[in-house]
Amino acid sequence: MNVFGLVWLIMAPLLCQPHQAPHDSGSSEALHSRCTYTFVVPQQKMTGAVCISSGKYPISLGANRSEVQVLREELNRQHTEINELKKLSEIDHDLANEMEHLRKENKNMVSLLGQLQTQFSEVLQRKNESAEVIKAEDKGFNATLEVHKLASKYKDLQEKYNFLSSLINNQSTTIAHLEELCQQNSLQRQTGQNPAHSSVTKLSPSTDARLKHSGQIQADQMDLTLDIKKNVPTEQGPIETTSKPIIATEATKSLGPWLDCYDALHSNQKSSGIYLLKPQGGNQVMQAWCEQDISGGGWTVIQRRQDGSTNFFTTWHSYKHGFGNFNGEYWLGLENIYWLASQGSYKLLIIMEDWQGRHAKAEYDYFRLESESDFYRLRLGHYHGNAGDSLSWHSDKQFSTHDKDRDSYAGNCAHFHKGGWWYNMCAHSNLNGIWYRGGHYRSRYQDGVYWAEFRGGAYSLKKVSMMIKQNK
Repeated sequence: MNVFGLVWLIMAPLLCQPHQAPHDSGSSEALHSRCTYTFVVPQQKMTGAVCISSGKYPISLGANRSEVQVLREELNRQHTEINELKKLSEIDHDLANEMEHLRKENKNMVSLLGQLQTQFSEVLQRKNESAEVIKAEDKGFNATLEVHKLASKYKDLQEKYNFLSSLINNQSTTIAHLEELCQQNSLQRQTGQNPAHSSVTKLSPSTDARLKHSGQIQADQMDLTLDIKKNVPTEQGPIETTSKPIIATEATKSLGPWLDCYDALHSNQKSSGIYLLKPQGGNQVMQAWCEQDISGGGWTVIQRRQDGSTNFFTTWHSYKHGFGNFNGEYWLGLENIYWLASQGSYKLLIIMEDWQGRHAKAEYDYFRLESESDFYRLRLGHYHGNAGDSLSWHSDKQFSTHDKDRDSYAGNCAHFHKGGWWYNMCAHSNLNGIWYRGGHYRSRYQDGVYWAEFRGGAYSLKKVSMMIKQNK
């Protein structure tokens, strides 16, 4: 088909005019209009049928309402399901959050439960420990009661011992006096004199004084202390010691009492031994060992260490009144030393011996003690000797014991050094310390009988004597 044919096909319907027949006003039917198409087709060869519509072409296709309704219902149903799914999804999310929160809470509870179990175990352990502590305290309290009972019994026994010692000493003095009278009677018989006068005479003043004061010395010079520090002896350790009151011994035959040993020496008492002394101003007679064979004699021994038989780690009361045995180790007593040295100008001599037999001495040209109100403060003069000066550092210091701390140290020097001394901070000398056998000793503190300038602080001396004498 050519172009002309196509134009004709398009324009032909437009040229067609419908022919309507006239109709009457009374006609009941209207005549249908009809359109007739005339096609002028060029001559051509055509194949197949040609369909020509004689009606009008519809402007738009009509929608199927039933299908639309079905689609709408399906759409609503799907919307409903989507909304339900959204709700379920929100619920599941909330549940998931809640489950996660519950898991965290569960972990916290488990951790808290573990802590509570640990605390409960600690409480139980502390309760058990408290029960054990209470039991231990009860045992300690019971032990303390037992110690007090034993201490009371020991004190009673010591009092009985002191009484018996005094009685024995009095008897010894009486026997000695009777022997002296017998000897005098024998001599008088040999010379043809009548012994009657001597047999009925009263006791001599010296004997009477000895009988009167032998018991008093023990009661007045020392009261046994129960506060004794026990030290476990080692190979080179101290031997077991006891702190005893001064044991009164028969004094050397003399009229006495003397002001001091120097006074006895000048009264022709030239043998060393125990003498009765009564210093000026003193209120009682005392006994002391007089050394008449060293450095011209006349020395009053105020302290002696030689075998560890006496415990020097004792109380203030003991150091004040004195303790020990005049024939062995003893301390004369601070009060007695005070009255002796207050009579005039005195000097101090200290003689030492180590375990190899070497001797050394330290002498001070002035020695005095202040009264008890000043805690027997030490006053020293100049040093000379071959032992070295280990006491001047203690000059002007008050006397200290473990129960009366008067040293310059923050702690208690007497407790550390196990003795009584004029401690400073703390000691260059400690002649009232523990008597260790063998010299060198091991201890946490320097608590032996030492003189720092002679063999050092870790060496306990074998023998020590302290003695005083008038400067004349």
